[in-house]
Amino acid sequence: MATSADVLTDAYERIKEVVHEAVDGLADDHLVHRVDPGANSIAWLIWHLTRVQDDHLAEVAGTEQVWTAQGWYDRFDLPIDAGATGYGDRPADVAVIRASAESLTGYYDAVHEQTLRFVRKLTDSDLDRVVDVRWDPPVTLGVRLVSVISDDLQHAGQAAFLRGVLERTE
Repeated sequence: MATSADVLTDAYERIKEVVHEAVDGLADDHLVHRVDPGANSIAWLIWHLTRVQDDHLAEVAGTEQVWTAQGWYDRFDLPIDAGATGYGDRPADVAVIRASAESLTGYYDAVHEQTLRFVRKLTDSDLDRVVDVRWDPPVTLGVRLVSVISDDLQHAGQAAFLRGVLERTE
């Protein structure tokens, strides 16, 4: 890998692989299964990680979120605000996130493509740009991109774990 953009692209490609491995071929009832009433479902985990990536990347790229720009909010038809990302969701909020494997991966893939269009154009010096001054120290673009990667991989791994639990307990 020759550039920071190449490294970031590789990292985001790895998220896509885990997302698909966790979701592809699962029935809707498996996607919304919760191991206990306070736990997250696979559907919520994948929806949330995608919403965070969409929200954060659109903000730093200066674009509209795929969620609204490409009609995914309407297609999912969830009883939530269009700006919801899952941060602070309670168990009752988790329960309303219901979607098919095709919808979850379709939305993820659309966000992934927009992410790669942005990341592939970055230069090393772009990563030092401050994108959020609400923190001390202020958050740079590089830190934000790595933060999204970290968060997404954690949630994708949780979804993969839940899939494994479901497959072993049936």
